Parts: sequence; C-alpha cells; structure tokens
Amino acid sequence: MQKIRNIAIIAHVDHGKTTLVDKMLLAGKLFREGQAEPDQFMDNNDLERERGITILAKNVSINYKGYKINIIDTPGHADFGGEVERVLNMADGCLLLVDAFEGPMPQTRFVLQKAIQLGLKPIVVINKVDKPNCRPSEVQEMVFDLMFSLDATEEQLDFPTIYGSAKQGWMSEDWREPKEDITAVLDAIIKYIPEPKMLEGASQMLITSLDYSKYVGRIAVGRVHRGELREGQDVMLCKRDGSLVKSRIKEVDVFEGLGRTKVESVKSGDICAIIGIDGFEIGETIADVSEPEPLPTIAIDEPTMSMLFTINNSPFFGKDGKFVTSRHIYDRLRKELDKNLALRVVPTDSADSWLVYGRGVLHLSVLIETMRREGYELQVGQPQVIIKEIDGVKCEPVEQLTVNLPEECSSRIIDMVTKRKGEMTMMESKDGRMHLEFTIPSRGIIGLNNAVLTASAGEAIMAHRFLEYQPWKGEIERRVNGSIIAMETGQAFAYALNNLQSRGRFFIAPGEEVYAGQVVGEHSKDNDLVVNVTKSKKLTNMRASGSDDKVSLAPPIIFSLEDALEYIKGDEYVEITPNNMRMRKIILDETERKRQGRS
Repeated sequence: MQKIRNIAIIAHVDHGKTTLVDKMLLAGKLFREGQAEPDQFMDNNDLERERGITILAKNVSINYKGYKINIIDTPGHADFGGEVERVLNMADGCLLLVDAFEGPMPQTRFVLQKAIQLGLKPIVVINKVDKPNCRPSEVQEMVFDLMFSLDATEEQLDFPTIYGSAKQGWMSEDWREPKEDITAVLDAIIKYIPEPKMLEGASQMLITSLDYSKYVGRIAVGRVHRGELREGQDVMLCKRDGSLVKSRIKEVDVFEGLGRTKVESVKSGDICAIIGIDGFEIGETIADVSEPEPLPTIAIDEPTMSMLFTINNSPFFGKDGKFVTSRHIYDRLRKELDKNLALRVVPTDSADSWLVYGRGVLHLSVLIETMRREGYELQVGQPQVIIKEIDGVKCEPVEQLTVNLPEECSSRIIDMVTKRKGEMTMMESKDGRMHLEFTIPSRGIIGLNNAVLTASAGEAIMAHRFLEYQPWKGEIERRVNGSIIAMETGQAFAYALNNLQSRGRFFIAPGEEVYAGQVVGEHSKDNDLVVNVTKSKKLTNMRASGSDDKVSLAPPIIFSLEDALEYIKGDEYVEITPNNMRMRKIILDETERKRQGRS
C-alpha cells in the first residue's frame, strides 16, 4: 500500500488555518536549520497577505515518518466557494479548525456540510486555546452538535479532537497540557485518516483545479482515481457535454514541499499536475484511450452579481497606467477566465465595455485590485445582482447572513437589516453578545458591512453565504444622500472647500487635482450639487480684520475599493488607476446630465 494521506483544511475566515499549515511545513523539515523562514508560505500573493485572507486553494505536501501528507489549504470566504467544492474531491479526510472562543461559524458549516456529504473523515482541531476567554470543551460540544445536525455518520461523529495554539506552535490532546511542537496533529492524521484506495484498471482522473504557467499554458491538477498516468501516454478528455477529445500527456508532476517534481508516472490515490492537455475545464475527466469512462462532473456555483467594466475615458486617462486600451482589458479578462472558475465575461453592445459576472463584491474587487496593481486603468459601474425568471416568476439571489455583536447595539442592526428586506431566523444571546441569523436578498448586503461596523463601533463580526434564488422582495432603499460634483477641472483649494463645508462631507484634500464631473463629496441633502472647488481667494491690497484666519477643514473621507463600489449610484462609475481611485458621473457635462435627466 502507498503511504499517502490526502487532507483538506477547513475553517472560517481568521481561525488560523494558514498559520497551522505553515507550522506543519516546518514540522515536515522543509527548511534546513539556519535557513531564513518566510512568515507565510501559503498566502504568498500580496493581496492575500494584506487582507489576511486565503483567496486561492493551494496544494503542498510534507514527508513525516515516511508518510507523504498532501495538504490542501481552502479559502474561508463564501465568495470563493467555487474553490472549496472542487478541492474537497481530492481529499480522504479533513482537518476542521475551530476558534476556541468563537466556535463553529457559518462558513465552517458551509464547507463542513460538503465534506460530510463526500464521506470525509474529520479530525477537529480547536485552535487559539491561549486566548484569555476561550472555552475549548464547550466548543467541542458545539462542533459535535453541528456535525449531528448535518447528518454525519456514526463513524464521522466519533472524531478525535486536538487542542492547541498554531501561533505559539504547539498542539496536544489535552488543552491543559501544552506540548513542545505540533506533531500531535501529524500523528492524528496518520492514525485516523484512511489511506487512498488503490484502484486497478483503466486510468481515470477528475480535474479539480488548475494551474497556469506562461511557458506551458494551462496545467490540469487533480487526484488519480484509478490506474496510473504516465508521461507520453495517450488519453481521452471526457468533456462536460459528453464529447471525447484525444490528447497526449507531455509531463506528469507530483507535489513535493512547496513545489512540484517531475515523475515518470503517478498511481491511483496521489495528487498530481498534468501538462500537455488543451481545452479542458474543471470537472472534466482524463481517461484511458481504449475505454474512456467519465467520472461525475463537479457542479460549480453560479455567479450572483455583475458589474460593468469599461475603459478609462476620464480627462485624466493614461496618466499613470501602462494598459489603457480596450484590447488590453479584454485580453486580461480572458486570461482571468482560465483560472477563475466562478467568473463569466459577456460583451455588451459597445466595443469597449463588458459585463463581468462573479460571486460577490469581494470576488470582483479582488480581480479589480489585481488588475490595478498590474498597471491597468479601467472604470467599473455599480454592482448589480443577477435576476432570473423561474417558472415565470422574477427571482433574485438570497443569502444567509449571520451577525455576532454586543447586545446593546443589536436593535439598531436588526432595524437596519429588516429595512433591507432581511428576515430574522434565529437570535440567541451568550456572554453579553448576540448571535443573529437572517435571510436577506444579495442586494441588501451591498454596502451593509460598513453600516453594521459603524453602528456597532467596529465590534460586529458579519458573514454571509449564498442560499438560493427566491421571488423578488421589492425595492430596497439605497444611499439617500446626493453627490457633490466638481464644476471645473483644476486644483482644489482649501479656501473653496472651507466655504462649502456646511454643504456636506468631502472625499478630497486641498491640492488634489479634480476634473469637471468628478464626485468630490457627499451632499447633506438628497439631490446632487455642482460646486466650484477650484476657486481661490482674490487678493486685494485692502486688509479686513479677521478675513485672513487659518482655514480648519474636516479630514476627507478615504474609501477602500469595496466601499467605493458599494457607495456609487447607478449613474456613477469608479475610475481605477494604479495610483488613484476616483468616483465620477458617467456623463461628465452638467448640461448634458440635466438634458438626460429630463428625457
């Protein structure tokens, strides 16, 4: 038998799974003594490090006591749910990582449910037991109740539990007795996770994720289900629509440590990467030429949100970006489709704009942020949810929202969510905090995060995941305040901003360049206001007492990319360049806007 263990790591955002994987890599002696150890091997792209979230599922493997352990790190956000479902197909067991204070969260439930349906054997790891107010024993019972409610089998319910602190680098079977290292987890994996079954016969492999290299193109990653795959072997690609395409394997790699190693062949049960197969999609099967048998394809969640992407045509275009033409943007979006599963790109009537469909604002904003850093300039419109007609009824996506917050601000939040057509399904109080659950239309979640954090003084923890399509819930009141719009192109002066302070709040500081039609602030009333922020003080040789006092301005409001996308109205764009982010009206000219408004 092969000494292989395939294991997926499941956890809610920020419960410490990436840290745990890093410590497992250290225990697997991937680094020689004295070699500088990087801080995070797994979240290696800049965006993941800055935001502290995992966006892409990744594979690594370690050797421990003669066993090869393949570890699959999965994302915790529902927006990247497309990543999770596929990778679980490669595993035989899972490590369920839970925070010793928060307990199982909605995201944990989402992934755990998929794992239990696939019959994976769970090992529960209760992390962060070094926190002052943790409750490991209670959390273990909560995990048991959760698994029971998800219809786990007797065998799955008989799970081993390991306690510890990944940050401090120790794990133990008893949380009162800290150990020196995390070998308790590795020993549990070898002891409890079954080894993959060796299936003889015609070769079969389900493509569950993909890699991309600019030298060899797309690389199919998956687990060999049956038989073996060899370099130079002729294979059949079984497509989703039932057609068969003949192909040849150029190279077979297995995962070793953080990289891949080229091998002659891979046997059933191991995870590998295959180079040389063209035109495949995730969820399709690579099978033997003589008897091609497809495995069941993986269903991928449909996108629920769309956004208009268009070229930057503002007066400041091309000032700081390298790629500004429609051809550049379209090629980049096409390239993204190669590896981003839940994304769709649809051309519109205009040659320089496209509708991009994704799983949520976070999913699309990560794409925009990545493009901005690569030197692209573009403009995006307001996020819209995707409306479907089911049996003649207009339906919209509905999500399950959970909010955990201090009791004293719960009434404000409940009021806020119900105004956005949310319905409360659960409310429980423990240790001075409230746990609320709602079903709410996806439209209602746009812009909710900021409002909830403001109302709870930053204390609320909010998470949501897509449930299903339900009949349209009616109109939802969005932002009511109008915009303050610049009248002329030029430099903003403190003198002008000072005189306009009573009209609303500004997004720009003195000295910034603005153009006519740019949204420079939020009006205190519900209509749009056009103002001249480039007006300077006229100097005369007369002096008046008190007119030359220092100007005191309120600091401008700084938006993050997600905030700006959630803030803009239907007739506004967010302009994104490598160094700047501005909001603007789609029609820059004021008289033209008025004419359109009348018609």
